Amino acid sequence: MPGARRIAAMALLAFSCAAGSGSGAGPRVVLESADGYRHAVRVELARDDEERARGLMYREKLDDDAGMLFLFPVAEDHGFWMKNTLIPLDMIFIGEDGRVVGVVQNAAPRSLDLRSVGAPSRYVLEVNGGWAARRSVRKGDRVRFESVPRF
Repeated sequence: MPGARRIAAMALLAFSCAAGSGSGAGPRVVLESADGYRHAVRVELARDDEERARGLMYREKLDDDAGMLFLFPVAEDHGFWMKNTLIPLDMIFIGEDGRVVGVVQNAAPRSLDLRSVGAPSRYVLEVNGGWAARRSVRKGDRVRFESVPRF
């Protein structure tokens, strides 16, 4: 019987891994531009002070369709610095109404310069530097969250 239990456990593990690996299973942010284009980004979530402080520090690369979504409990003029961030990033600031309130493009890595857009935001999406310009992301574009818990 021990062999049968081991086989059953392995089958259950394989099923669990397959069930969780489907595309679209995780959180995504979809940006909808004024010209009708939609751009989806798979995101990791930064929900608390510790996760927000770490952000994308020490990462050597980021997939083109991936990013990090910072969730804040209140809308305010949030600022970011890049001290221990190794790759250039675009920061897309999103208001409570689900619209882009501003974009910081190509924030330089390893910098202590504070980056903000001078407007209240509730969410900030970080993606690879140049991502927003290549997709013409602009202030006022709509943003939709998929599988992102309400904060």
